[in-house]
Amino acid sequence: MSEESAVLHFSNEGIATITLNRPEVHNAFDEELIERLGDMFEDVGHQEGVRAVIVAAAGKSYCAGADLNWMKRAAGFTEEDNREDAVALGRMLKNLQNIPKPTIALVQGAAYGGGLGLVAACDIAIGVKSAKFCLSEVKLGLLPAVISPYVVEAMGVRACRRYFQTAEVFSADEAYRYGLLHELVDDVHELAKARDGILKQVMANAPGAMADSKDLIYTVAGLPIDQELMGVTASRIAARRKTDEGKEGISAFLEKRKASWNKT
Repeated sequence: MSEESAVLHFSNEGIATITLNRPEVHNAFDEELIERLGDMFEDVGHQEGVRAVIVAAAGKSYCAGADLNWMKRAAGFTEEDNREDAVALGRMLKNLQNIPKPTIALVQGAAYGGGLGLVAACDIAIGVKSAKFCLSEVKLGLLPAVISPYVVEAMGVRACRRYFQTAEVFSADEAYRYGLLHELVDDVHELAKARDGILKQVMANAPGAMADSKDLIYTVAGLPIDQELMGVTASRIAARRKTDEGKEGISAFLEKRKASWNKT
């Protein structure tokens, strides 16, 4: 396997798989991996031929959080140095969230700290039942600041009030119960089957409509259902009905055929 900290593979069907590739340190984050992932997420987000993005990891663990050597170096950082590090992590996670295609995390082993944040920033997360999760920052006198918007969104305020403060390890079953994981599988061999099942669903859908639907979530989330919001949503569906995808989708449905983007 490549010695690069993260590797990118494109399938003929337009599936981009980004694999964390530091198994010897449980795929822990350092500056290089964070920057590389941030660039990869930005690049695949802009590539029209990409239909979905898989975020996977090599080895026994998904991501154990911060690399120990990186933490040792950070101990001598100034506050501004630490802020720049945090901004880089924030950029990486935001670039992942901003990808206008379905993003799918395939989780095995440990997903701790920033690794849990990576899972939370994906649209869909599938985990092995033996996977473990932890927000351990307070044990080190720190806090899960940069990942917090994604984790709170994924798990909810109530669960975060517990796990942000206890720093306890919790199971895949608990992660599923709190909404961090969407599906559980028995072992790593089943991850691929579950992934393919999700991909079969999304590959039948219009790419532009999925991108607009993803954006719609962040447009309406938390807003009161008033006349202004009703107007925004009415305008969005009206505009989408006039797109080439909208016209093709309705025509395909009425003609009882597959739409042009449906490769299933």
